[in-house]
Amino acid sequence: MSVHMGKTSPHQNWKKTSRQKTPTFKPSATTQIPECTNCLASSEDGRYLGLGHSQGFSIWCASSLIAVAEWLHDTVEMTFIQITRMSETTYVLGTVDDMGVARVFAYHNEDIHLLSVLNIMENVNKRSICLTYEMSEGGDYAAASISCNGAVWLEVYSFPSDVWQKELEMALLQEQDSSGDVDLKWSPASVVFKITPSKMPADGPLEDFFAHCLALDTHISSRHQQEEQASNADTGKIKAASERRCTHHFLLPCGRFIGESRAKPQSVGFPVALCVWWSGSQNLFQYLLQKAPNKKSADVEPVPDELWPNANEILCSAVSRSTRYVALGLDSGVVCVWDRQSGSPLSVVSVSAADSAFLRIQFVDNSPLSADDSHSSFTEKVKILVLCKNGAIHTVTTGRETQSCTMQLTDLLRTKHSGDLPTVVTSVPFLQNLLFVLQRNGKVFLLDVINKTTVCLLVPLSTHPIASPCNPVYALNAKQKTLFIKGLHVSAHDLMPSCSVPSPGESQSQLLVFRFGESDVIKQYIISPRQQTPNYVTLEETCDLYLQQRALSLDERRKAQKQTWNQLKETEVAVKRRPSRSTIS
Repeated sequence: MSVHMGKTSPHQNWKKTSRQKTPTFKPSATTQIPECTNCLASSEDGRYLGLGHSQGFSIWCASSLIAVAEWLHDTVEMTFIQITRMSETTYVLGTVDDMGVARVFAYHNEDIHLLSVLNIMENVNKRSICLTYEMSEGGDYAAASISCNGAVWLEVYSFPSDVWQKELEMALLQEQDSSGDVDLKWSPASVVFKITPSKMPADGPLEDFFAHCLALDTHISSRHQQEEQASNADTGKIKAASERRCTHHFLLPCGRFIGESRAKPQSVGFPVALCVWWSGSQNLFQYLLQKAPNKKSADVEPVPDELWPNANEILCSAVSRSTRYVALGLDSGVVCVWDRQSGSPLSVVSVSAADSAFLRIQFVDNSPLSADDSHSSFTEKVKILVLCKNGAIHTVTTGRETQSCTMQLTDLLRTKHSGDLPTVVTSVPFLQNLLFVLQRNGKVFLLDVINKTTVCLLVPLSTHPIASPCNPVYALNAKQKTLFIKGLHVSAHDLMPSCSVPSPGESQSQLLVFRFGESDVIKQYIISPRQQTPNYVTLEETCDLYLQQRALSLDERRKAQKQTWNQLKETEVAVKRRPSRSTIS
């Protein structure tokens, strides 16, 4: 069945699709996986899967669905896993267990090696817990949010990738020459810097401006803590004030800072900076990673290299695939998109003041990352997906010198009862304008946000339902155009009519594999690699491009300015026609 692509309105498409039978797509393959699999991740090159479970983790070949290596420990239950390729023969894995311990592993020559434990707990009374953990693509850097005795901070690590690669090769030679196990000491990961919640800097550039912004942050944070304590006192609860949480994103080169030239040559995913914001804050900070080495740098509070102030508190954030754009969801119902290349806001869009606060925000990227993506045109448009706490979903299309457009998708996901509420709504990077939606009742489908149509239902077999739809375990493989999601295998007579998901004791964990390239309906949405755009590396070339775009858009800006003045005049006339308060009284 083909999807209608004619020139009908989205509303007509939606009504027409609702009358037709939606195409279905069943799993291409299923295989049994370890019980109590808590997390799942795919490497960027699509070759391997990492599965974290109650006794460690295992590495699987994504094509053959066969376990190739495993690291087992009876008392270590993994709750987070990430896998990235460090070299042609080596992959780095980052894990966090249920006790909050962050580890770094290497998969080399079909063996797994424990390279480092980032937060070693030497003192039980000062137990540090890893709250969030993320490695950059390629495994050169990592950032971990650590909590200890009520204090929270962000530690940024630099991994000795080249040294580890040589040590792994030496370990392989020693194992071949020795009949027993070889005890090796790996080079330690170094702390680049440690970031604490924003406070007044002792010195640094733009001291007065920083002081103003950080003082405002301190005031807002103190006010929130007082309000929380007052609310707990009113309800009779005895509860400590919540910790300030940190959100961070690794950033790729954008051709603006001189320090970016130190990045690895021909390395698409090598980061040069880190952007950070704290809960209760209005400011987004950027820290360069390629600074001159300093033995005392890890002990000194770093000064941000750039600060982006906002009018309201930040609730959520996201970066585009090229990391040139940073989108912030503010508590005023406004989405602010910052352009790192120009150092100014690309657009500020009011999404909805009536809905509840923003829950999550993400870019809907339609093209794979290339080495030149961070230097794309100033006139390109970006598309953003915004999810609110009350279930409302919006799409925002905006760009420089273009009129922003917002659209609410709540009507497409209209629910009759709580079982239809979505638990996962995310864009599929390799499918054009499609969202992956998973509901509480286990229903899974792909949604076209442009034509407002349900493209396809992903239907598992009746004996292989989705496991824990309220908290699903899944991963998208961009290289293989595949969805991996945890399911259950049960016998037909074990399925209870009153329960859509069987009890864990009556089931086995299964990995359901949906290869979208095998579906004629979905195949037409698969994105082909785009041609590379010109690469503007230096700051001078970037400025030249910006001035060229400004000159070409002169007529459009004059037209917009004239329209704005006309709107102001109409508003002035309308205000004068309103009766004054004295007349009303």
